[in-house]
Amino acid sequence: MVHTRRWAGIATALLATELLVAGTAAHAAAPTPDPVRVSVEDAVADKLRGHTQATAAEHAHRSEAEHAESTETRVTVTRRNGRWAFGTAVAVTSHDEKDIHPTGAVFIARAEAGTWRVNFDGEAGFSELAAESPLVNKQEKAVFTRTPSTMQAGGDYRTGMALPFGVGQTWTLTSGPHGWGGYEAPYSSIDLAGGDQIVRAARAGTAYTMCTGWIRVIHDRGYSTDYYHLWSSISVNGAAVSQGAYLGYTGTDVTCGGAAYGRHVHFGLRQNSAYVGLAGHGIGKWEFANGAAAYQGGARHGSAWVGAGGSIYNYGALGFNQAVVDANGGGAVNKRSGPGAGYALRGSVGDGATVTISCSANGTSHTGRYGTTALWNRLSDGTWVSDAYLWTGVNGAINGWC
Repeated sequence: MVHTRRWAGIATALLATELLVAGTAAHAAAPTPDPVRVSVEDAVADKLRGHTQATAAEHAHRSEAEHAESTETRVTVTRRNGRWAFGTAVAVTSHDEKDIHPTGAVFIARAEAGTWRVNFDGEAGFSELAAESPLVNKQEKAVFTRTPSTMQAGGDYRTGMALPFGVGQTWTLTSGPHGWGGYEAPYSSIDLAGGDQIVRAARAGTAYTMCTGWIRVIHDRGYSTDYYHLWSSISVNGAAVSQGAYLGYTGTDVTCGGAAYGRHVHFGLRQNSAYVGLAGHGIGKWEFANGAAAYQGGARHGSAWVGAGGSIYNYGALGFNQAVVDANGGGAVNKRSGPGAGYALRGSVGDGATVTISCSANGTSHTGRYGTTALWNRLSDGTWVSDAYLWTGVNGAINGWC
């Protein structure tokens, strides 16, 4: 009996020790993450509503309350994996008003600290989440994880974009620069129609269906482009598209709100999570300019000007080391053997021609459409042209100094 009690005591002690060790190990293990108290859909919708109301407050013709009453928020989670989510969010607008268009974003969300961290495309935080997220594919990472650009603020208006239809076609610029929603600033958008009616990606990137008839393509350099009112548009969730890829046909679709009278594409330019003014930007080798009011304005190629209602030809994308010759009303520009008017004449280049720039240097001053400059550019054939007669999208050297 004594021996039995002794072994029983030892067994009890061992069991107690095991329980103590197990309890200590459990206590040392990583704490269970806080439960997420709201759905990702609600978190995304809340953030989008904040953006939408802030935008509405800037519209002189509509109050914040009026805008809120006319919108609903649709959040579509297209990918989900554990504590990660990816998708689109759209603020759907009224179908009764022409000059109100839906707004929206591509989002990445991660559950943390009992809630959701949500970032929209173009935000710095979006790039950070994209680099970590298992939901983002290789092609998307190549676009998303590049630091959002501040090039526009720095005077760089190059986009590398063609117009959103076939290169070599002529369409009608049915409306000049205006706001994405109509009359509000910035004048980020134009309306285009005609040709074969096929809407194409202005530049390579990754494409997303925001809603029926609305495609967003996210590009490099912090840019993205929106295409609305499409008919028979593609259904995409991060598909890689090349420049000129089919997106849909011009149409009058208003699934997400707004109105459209006559088939066209409503084309908008965004940079770093917001619509930006088209003015000054080069698209299809045209430089866009605002008019006295929304829907006016137009675009210039060389000395040629096209206003609202005019025909606009798609010359394709202007390379980042290229320029369009603007003779400021003249038929051609002289080329020299060096950076100045005192150097030997080496022929000329016609107004509207595309030239490639090797490097730049300072020389004699000349005055062109945009003012006076001493900058000269050496072309790929070794000749020199004053920067006063070249449109590059940059106020300065675009390919280094000679």
